[in-house]
Amino acid sequence: MSTPESAASEPAEVAAPYGTGAAPARTGGVPATAAKVRTHHLQAAKAAGQKFAMLTAYDQYTAQIFDEAGIEVLLVGDSASNNVLGNETSLPITLDEMIIFSRAVTAGSKRALVVADLPFGSYEQSPAQAIASSVRLMKEGLVHAVKMEGGAYYAPTVRALTQAGIPVMAHIGFTPQSEHMLGGYRVQGRGEMAQAMVDDAVALTEAGAFCVLMEMVPAETAALVDAAISVPTVGIGAGNTTTGQVLVWQDMAGLRTGKMAKFVKQYAQMRTILADAATEFGAEVRSGVFPGPEHTF
Repeated sequence: MSTPESAASEPAEVAAPYGTGAAPARTGGVPATAAKVRTHHLQAAKAAGQKFAMLTAYDQYTAQIFDEAGIEVLLVGDSASNNVLGNETSLPITLDEMIIFSRAVTAGSKRALVVADLPFGSYEQSPAQAIASSVRLMKEGLVHAVKMEGGAYYAPTVRALTQAGIPVMAHIGFTPQSEHMLGGYRVQGRGEMAQAMVDDAVALTEAGAFCVLMEMVPAETAALVDAAISVPTVGIGAGNTTTGQVLVWQDMAGLRTGKMAKFVKQYAQMRTILADAATEFGAEVRSGVFPGPEHTF
């Protein structure tokens, strides 16, 4: 995310005088002197023409693994509704549930920037509601930023949040919370709608969003958006011109089966590994092999 020159020149982050201070630096895509990934590191990546990685996380162990692997941004997504709680969509998850998942992720990570989704129903009524919900995610969930779905209509909300000291990642394109309004899972921003997406991104960044995530957007449209705004962009099904890329970790690691979205690449087959381990455990218990003498007090 940074050139050797910028890494060498960046001053080390000092320990906070009112707490435990920053965690020791780990290997990854940010300067070695940076104890934590901050929003300005993502901005520097775009300025330098470099990339960063983002994965969802919902518990302490995956957060720790991804953090130690050098993943720069962890997203506590409302996709926990689908991928952890077993709901069909992201709509049922509550703010209280998001806070629990957020607290687990922040407990497990030391260096990554942790961003939490504002779930459906927690911000739409007013900027005041959005601030109240975001404050809970930051105070109780200990996240570093929030992500909010919606276009230019929500620019005043983004402005209110940032003025309150809450960093905001905007989310445009296909917005899962609006799937019923959008008519299902459909690519957004085709043809003449590309300019509307650019306009949304410009309005949101002018309001203070530090990053714009685009989901299920044609690569050409995503490139137009990225060129039109100065802040970094993150893509999920939006081509490779964005500064960052994000995937749901259960998709990325092969824990979930079935038909995958076109933009998903699986880097492992965790479902097979876990199934084999559970099958072997069950067989050893039933046969009396486990526990053996070495497992017995």
